[in-house]
Amino acid sequence: MEEKQISITVLLPAGKLPLDIMDKARELARRFELGVYCSLMQNLRLTNVPESAVATVKEELAALGADFKGPGKFPLPRVCVGKDHCPLGLVDTKAMSDKIISRFAGREKTKAKFKIAISACPLSCSSPKATDIGLVATKKGYEVYVGGKGGPFPKVGRRIKREAGPKEALDIISELVDFHHQKTLSKQRMSKLLSDPEFPFAEA
Repeated sequence: MEEKQISITVLLPAGKLPLDIMDKARELARRFELGVYCSLMQNLRLTNVPESAVATVKEELAALGADFKGPGKFPLPRVCVGKDHCPLGLVDTKAMSDKIISRFAGREKTKAKFKIAISACPLSCSSPKATDIGLVATKKGYEVYVGGKGGPFPKVGRRIKREAGPKEALDIISELVDFHHQKTLSKQRMSKLLSDPEFPFAEA
């Protein structure tokens, strides 16, 4: 009987791949004949992992500080490269992503399914307007969007705030996450909650 194969996703905050983890993933891929996929959510996915090798792969990556995708974990924001690497960038997207991750670090279980994206300028390269919660940096602060999505029936998110500072943007995200948690039993995109009479934000 052929051995079952699975995928292992290594979480990469702000899409940054540490060189030691990259080297270890390359070595493991060669050792176990794995596939390597850079996901659209800016994480590293190892595919075709034999079930017998799962523990070894995770242990060797975890020893270098790797964390893995799993049920209930708060989603890492998808970001563009930000002002340090783009002449159009207005903000440090990694710094904002780190603030979001820190704000929700103690949250034990997050209900699926929603995503967060941050763009350093209105060009929106990280697709924040097509994401459940999106931040778009402008010269006057963040615009906050909610309810965007892709898929076969794509939808542009609703703008609910203009000119938000970093703390206000974080507070809005917290309120949205809490609302999502209260209103859903399991998986639910934000777009389906916009019509709820108790949705906490009007269009801006």
